[in-house]
Amino acid sequence: MIRIILVLVLLSTTIAFSQEKTFEKEVEKISKRIEEITSQQKDSLKQKIEKINLRLKNNEITDEKAAELKKRAANYHAKQIELNAGIQEYKLQQLVQDKVDGKIASEDKEDGVRVSFFDKDFFVLRTDKKEKKKRYNKRTTTQFVFAMGVNNVLENNNFGSLNSSDYKFWQSHFYELGFTFKTRFTKEPSKTYFKYGLSFLWNNLRPKNNRYHTLNDNAVVLEQNAMQLTESRLRHVQMIFPMHLEFDFSENKVLSDDTVVDNTHDGVRLGLGGFFGFKLGTRQYLEFRNDQGTLVEELQKGDFNMNTVNYGLSGYLAYEGIGIYLKYDLNPLFRNTSTRNISLGVRLDLN
Repeated sequence: MIRIILVLVLLSTTIAFSQEKTFEKEVEKISKRIEEITSQQKDSLKQKIEKINLRLKNNEITDEKAAELKKRAANYHAKQIELNAGIQEYKLQQLVQDKVDGKIASEDKEDGVRVSFFDKDFFVLRTDKKEKKKRYNKRTTTQFVFAMGVNNVLENNNFGSLNSSDYKFWQSHFYELGFTFKTRFTKEPSKTYFKYGLSFLWNNLRPKNNRYHTLNDNAVVLEQNAMQLTESRLRHVQMIFPMHLEFDFSENKVLSDDTVVDNTHDGVRLGLGGFFGFKLGTRQYLEFRNDQGTLVEELQKGDFNMNTVNYGLSGYLAYEGIGIYLKYDLNPLFRNTSTRNISLGVRLDLN
């Protein structure tokens, strides 16, 4: 009996000593972790400040920008200390409570991309940096494109032929409506992109001197109309696939953790490339008053000897979402001619 009592007393003492030793070890571990968190964040902040000062010294940023980056970095690391140290303080409170309740339970998980723990109210705290960076750093973006301007033709690729063009310059218009994709060539932020998509074009040509288009031996010619025309317009609709090499000189964003991410359509942009596509239809609209004074509107449908396939060069110079747009067909507008369509206007890229 005495031997049994001695064994029980010894066992109780060992358990109590083991609990005390475990509790102290966990407290020491948490304290060291808080010191490490504070030290790491301060060291990281110091390194960022040095990088900012180096960029300032090399005239890469202004004094105002440097002050802004330093303030942002300081706020970021202060929040990180508060967040991560708060997690450790919570663990310490739980440890003390477990000690009071006569039990010890600690959770020691490496702080990583995601940290989760639960209390009696099922409170969850999460930080997910990878998802945040991925959200800001898309490699492919989409844009809605709308363009409009003046439309005319060149003869024999001669820009001087515009002076003697058979078509009214300011009354001949074009409209473009489309959707584009913009893909960065590299995984990391850069200034070079491949832009491609699908557009629909409405090209209008209004002849001068009361003339209209007619077919003569399968050739399109402009003839005088017997009536005084109040409207004479040839419209051809195209579906095209534009492709451009775009240089976007927008300044990239720098997040509070010093991560550089893409920032597009926020500066000067230059696009160079071309297009290919198909003509979907051609119509001629005529409007005049007959001998009785009645207004007559006439719609003529046909191919008007136009080439079905079309291709050419195009480019734009823009700031943010608006720019100047130039498009030139390399293939003739009408078969067996040297007449080529040219368009100049304003382009909107809504990112």
